Amino acid sequence: MSWVDPDGRRRERTIGVELAHGCVSCTLREDLLPLLRRLNRRSSVRRIVLTLDPILEPERIAWAIDEVVVESMPGFVDGPASRDVRIEATIACVAEQDWLESATGDNTLAEAGFGHVDDDRTLAQVAVGQVAFADALVVAGCDPAMRDAWESARLTAVLKRLAPNAPIMIELPQRPVTTILVERLLAAVAPMSRRGRVDAPHDPLLRGEPPLDADCGVSWVEFHSERPMHPGRLHDAIDALLDGVVTARGRLWIATQPAEALWLESAGGALQVARGGAWLAAMDESEVDREPAERRAMAALRWDERYGDRHTSLVALVHRADASEIQDALRDACLNEVEFAAGQEFWATLDDPFGGFHTDPCDDLDLSDTETVDAVSITDNTDQREA
Repeated sequence: MSWVDPDGRRRERTIGVELAHGCVSCTLREDLLPLLRRLNRRSSVRRIVLTLDPILEPERIAWAIDEVVVESMPGFVDGPASRDVRIEATIACVAEQDWLESATGDNTLAEAGFGHVDDDRTLAQVAVGQVAFADALVVAGCDPAMRDAWESARLTAVLKRLAPNAPIMIELPQRPVTTILVERLLAAVAPMSRRGRVDAPHDPLLRGEPPLDADCGVSWVEFHSERPMHPGRLHDAIDALLDGVVTARGRLWIATQPAEALWLESAGGALQVARGGAWLAAMDESEVDREPAERRAMAALRWDERYGDRHTSLVALVHRADASEIQDALRDACLNEVEFAAGQEFWATLDDPFGGFHTDPCDDLDLSDTETVDAVSITDNTDQREA
């Protein structure tokens, strides 16, 4: 934190907050969030800077500041730290020499020499997550004599698409970052930047209007479908998102799970699928009214009389992958006309490897019904009775 003394001199103080019992959640709840609320009461404190451990993801900290209730602080009303502080900006630092390699690999943090042995996150998840959440970027540049111009251009293309609103400052060995340069960087943060806002699964997938054209082989690939995905064929198609892709994210309509969307998110060679919340079509009227107006408006534009707002929508940031191969793989994973016409009764019979949570790469699964179906026969047993 920094402040200005009555004599006009600027002061800075660093407070170290260590993990309580090695647990990030415990440290946030017991130490960091109460500290933020107390610092707000000091009239001399103008800015608080949180310098995070390299393996911490700022999105998680921002969510905690907004959502975790801090209780039993004398003189304070119970509530989140956001009652007292607001996030002005998140700055991520990127190493020009090896960030892209880290962001597209599959090494776990433990394999890369970070974190605890029981931390199964990958280095790519952390690297991509930090940049995607940033309002401004500092690129630690290598010596110009050692720079690969093509790789530097590819890195810039990725950063401009992953964090399109973020101003970028290059730090060179002969031009280190100074306080004045940081102030200029913060002044350049766009008004529509995230500033700590955490996205929800049903928010727009392309944040900040990124460039949609290709540059140095880097581009966004979009896929949309109004038909549900065959769970087994989708599981096979996921392989297309694990090679030559920086990150992918999106909502999935799985034929076997009509009530809620699944949320897919990948970074480098690791991918996970988790619950993404109920479709509006599966909610009652009061639940729909509580959803954001933007989501309800977007759903109205694509509303189907039978299936409502159910759909699949994915985006992938590729750097060495063939966009058409990704789109073809995902299109083949959708139900064909015969399967789609068979309806929910048939869909419910399909093997589903996803459940409520799934990670890839995963152990090979024995899925017996991944082939497309050209004819479906369903016997109606509703009138049968035992003698």
